Amino acid sequence: MGKQKEMFAGLSKTLKKSKEKNDKNRQNKKFNVLKNELVKHTKHEKEPKESAQKTSFTINKTEINALRDKLLSNEGFSDQALWEEIDFYDVAEPFAFVSIIQHQESRDKRYMLIEPPLNEQEKQAYDFIYKSLHVISVDVANIEQKGMTNILEESVNHIISDYSIKISEAQKEKILYYLKKNLLSLDKLDPIMKDPQIEDISCDGSEVSLFLYHRNHGSIQSNIHFDDEEELSGFVIKLAQKCGKHISIANPMIDATMPDGSRIQMTLSTEISTKGSTFTIRKFREEPFSPPDLIRFNTMSSEMIAYFWMAIEHGFSALISGGTASGKTTTLNALSLFVPRESKIVSIEETREINLPHPNWIPGVSRSGFGDVVDGKISGEIDMYDLMKAALRQRPEYILVGEIRGREAYVLFQAMATGHTTYSTVHADSTKSLIHRLEGEPINIPRIMLQSLDIVCLQTISRVKNKRTRRVKQIIEIIDIDPSTKELLTNEVFRWDPVKDSFQYSGKSFVIEQIRGRNNMDRATITTELKQRAKVLEWMLKNNITQFEDVATSTAKYCENKNEVLTQIEMDTHGS
Repeated sequence: MGKQKEMFAGLSKTLKKSKEKNDKNRQNKKFNVLKNELVKHTKHEKEPKESAQKTSFTINKTEINALRDKLLSNEGFSDQALWEEIDFYDVAEPFAFVSIIQHQESRDKRYMLIEPPLNEQEKQAYDFIYKSLHVISVDVANIEQKGMTNILEESVNHIISDYSIKISEAQKEKILYYLKKNLLSLDKLDPIMKDPQIEDISCDGSEVSLFLYHRNHGSIQSNIHFDDEEELSGFVIKLAQKCGKHISIANPMIDATMPDGSRIQMTLSTEISTKGSTFTIRKFREEPFSPPDLIRFNTMSSEMIAYFWMAIEHGFSALISGGTASGKTTTLNALSLFVPRESKIVSIEETREINLPHPNWIPGVSRSGFGDVVDGKISGEIDMYDLMKAALRQRPEYILVGEIRGREAYVLFQAMATGHTTYSTVHADSTKSLIHRLEGEPINIPRIMLQSLDIVCLQTISRVKNKRTRRVKQIIEIIDIDPSTKELLTNEVFRWDPVKDSFQYSGKSFVIEQIRGRNNMDRATITTELKQRAKVLEWMLKNNITQFEDVATSTAKYCENKNEVLTQIEMDTHGS
């Protein structure tokens, strides 16, 4: 934003005088040459103003297929008969489309980003407008009032009018698309960042195609790459600046959060990677997944989520455990919706991923240090341990930790033992490996403290019907420690059956029993309550109530007046 503000810094004055000054003061010699080329190229297109018609840019599937075939040919896939299109959708219609193709023999897949190229006339117009924009100044106050996109469009319209550039409305729209990509967004990455099916973007070096992780097609190679190391290094520096960070040869590796919340890891030049600059982006969903979404994806059953709803509402602590990319943070974020709306929440993360609609929420993010190392710590560094200690002084009712890796886990378990409700994620794919991870270096939790934990949710990424899916394979309760063997006593509440791709309830839950005891409920009543909440969640999914805010409102409404919600569900069911 800072760079863009500079680019547009003080505008209204120049625009008011632009017609009088024309190219005498606003253009250098190079601009005049470019202008002459434009006029020469478009002289024959002059028409009376009355007959000029504004037409929006359009492109049909035949033209898209022709562009795709040309892309394949340019990349060495000349035998187009061997490639079959298995998926097609738009990401920024009518300017950006995605075609997923598969080789019929090797079964290799390619992610083909298709964008209509600029022709020679449009390239000249684009270059001229791009250079002209760099000498236009903008009143900074207008940026907040009008927005960067509106200011850019307004500036482009003035340039086209002032210099009588003869392009159609459709051509102008196409040029504006590329200008917005270059000046306001992430250039080559812009369409991929807009693709909701992409989870990860990986650049392994210049002249190497970007690899993407697609929700439906897994890891897949794209047709997007950087031409040389100079272009890629410049782009990495630009990415760092957009994240408010500095990357250099002296400090060639950083982790950061992008403006949209996505996580990014970057390296610069060959200091770290022999292939040159690299970056990996873990995309952030603008609208996080909610509990009904987890049911839709079959990550958990409605009964399992109803179980967590009751456990979270009554203050039972949990750890969500699993391997890399198994959906731990997604599950944590979705289940956090069940925290009572008025409760005070403190979240602690290294890079911001948790997103809550609760008003009384303090999101804490660690920061790297600067200067000298003092007592094994860089001056100015605020790590997860510092944030955990600070959180306990803020008297939170719920503490959420993005991921526990080190000594902050000890403070987290101390918080559990002193009555705070805590939720976090940890890398471990089984109960046994989880215990080893918690007890070993560098976490070092004494076994006696592990009994403060109530629930462990084990998540996995697996293949179901040839599709990569995420499933909660077990929900386990920590009951106690055997006094003689010192072994943890556990109870498996739910288990995933990979053969049937269904979830099985063991019929016994110590957490539910404790909730029953606290509320003086008989077993029939607590069982009914669990079923009713599962029914509410299924009703939300059926009625497409999956938006974060809507789900939070519906769950809060159920807790305040469940009879009203259940009556509404009955009416909807009866009506359908």
